[in-house]
Amino acid sequence: MSLGSMMSASPVIGKVSSSAPLPVHQRNPAADPRKMRRIITEDYSWSLAIIPPLSDLCLLHIVHNFEHNPILEKLLPKHRSKVLDKLSTSLPLPVTANLIGHEDYWRRRSTERWPTCDISHYGFSWKRLFFERHLENLIEHFIPDLTDTGPICHMAELTKNFIKRLEIQQLLPPVKVEVRKDDEADDISDSGSEAAGELPSMDHFDLNLIADSLCDLEELHLVYGVKGCGMNFEWNLFKFTNRDCTSLANALRTWKKLKVFRLHRSKVDDDKVRILIRSLLDHPSLVHLDLSHNQISDRGARAVWKLINQSQLRILNLCNNNIRPHGAQAIAHALTKNTTLQILNLRLNHIEDEGGTALCNALLQNTSLEKLHIGGNELSEPTATVLAQVLSKNPSLKSVNISCNRIGLDGGKQLLEGMSENKTLLEFDLRLTEVGQESEFYINQVLRSNQDRARAQLKQVSTSGPER
Repeated sequence: MSLGSMMSASPVIGKVSSSAPLPVHQRNPAADPRKMRRIITEDYSWSLAIIPPLSDLCLLHIVHNFEHNPILEKLLPKHRSKVLDKLSTSLPLPVTANLIGHEDYWRRRSTERWPTCDISHYGFSWKRLFFERHLENLIEHFIPDLTDTGPICHMAELTKNFIKRLEIQQLLPPVKVEVRKDDEADDISDSGSEAAGELPSMDHFDLNLIADSLCDLEELHLVYGVKGCGMNFEWNLFKFTNRDCTSLANALRTWKKLKVFRLHRSKVDDDKVRILIRSLLDHPSLVHLDLSHNQISDRGARAVWKLINQSQLRILNLCNNNIRPHGAQAIAHALTKNTTLQILNLRLNHIEDEGGTALCNALLQNTSLEKLHIGGNELSEPTATVLAQVLSKNPSLKSVNISCNRIGLDGGKQLLEGMSENKTLLEFDLRLTEVGQESEFYINQVLRSNQDRARAQLKQVSTSGPER
């Protein structure tokens, strides 16, 4: 067979049959994937593999509109936690205060505002920490007759169920307005007399404005002074006025649940402390009173004597005042009958030996006091003589501090003699008392023996457990 007849007999060799379908890119050149344009969105978080469920979209809508339409209680617990995790920490407090109780939300809100947060001082509650510190901040930056009292009163009423403790480290006085002589003369000529409006409506923030809202307040710490005044220092920035004292006394009568009251570094004198003590007599809950670093002398100490007799005080701090022997004698007289006071701090006063011996003689009868601090009071050997008797007979004292007094070598020997019969004292501060190294060494030996005995007793109680 010739080559021509073979090619005519096999038409499929050497050319494509007309009946075979053409490739797609030949039929439609635009459909070639190599020539197609691809559009990629700018949303890099979007993925076709992850499509959010409708429920998540609904929860996101609730989060974005929470300020105007707060929906929380109607949600399922798992959905509620998702909403709370995404809520903004800048939402208005009237919306979130009584609606959100989730601690993690208030933790986020607190740590964003304050770098250091210790919830152990706030009942281990982040919500309480936030509202107490927020109200403290409002009060500390209030300026009389310049700042509106409305936000503070509204916030106190809004958060009254969460406020247990207020630690106000400064209270600002009114701003002095310098009036030119020409303007002052014009005012006098227009009114016919000096305007009474020059006197501010209050000397510092009046706590009476929020007293009724904070009926559950348990602790109050106050300083009537300016923190960090710098080169603008003036003595008027640290002044506790008569008006301040009267308003504070009225507020103290309202706070029946108050347990701790601390007013320090505020120049409280005898007249003012007598007003305050009058409002605290027969107080049902007060157990801790701190009036340290003030100007209280003997008249004020006699007022404190009445409070000790008529209250349930356990801790009394009168450190760094001007109490002299007669004031110490008044407090000592109260100790002879008192059965509740456990800690007494009279450090840095001027009670001298006359007051020191009176206090020690009172401790021969008192069996409730556990800690006594009379350091820096110009004491000497006569006080040590009576204190030695107390150490040998008083079974309740656990800690005594007589540092920074001139007790002397003979006084040290008497204290050592008293300590030789003592089985309960655990701390005895004798620094800068000139009692001599030998007496101090043997006293410390007795203290270590008492401490070992106390640890052994505590261990025995813990291992034995409660009786069945």
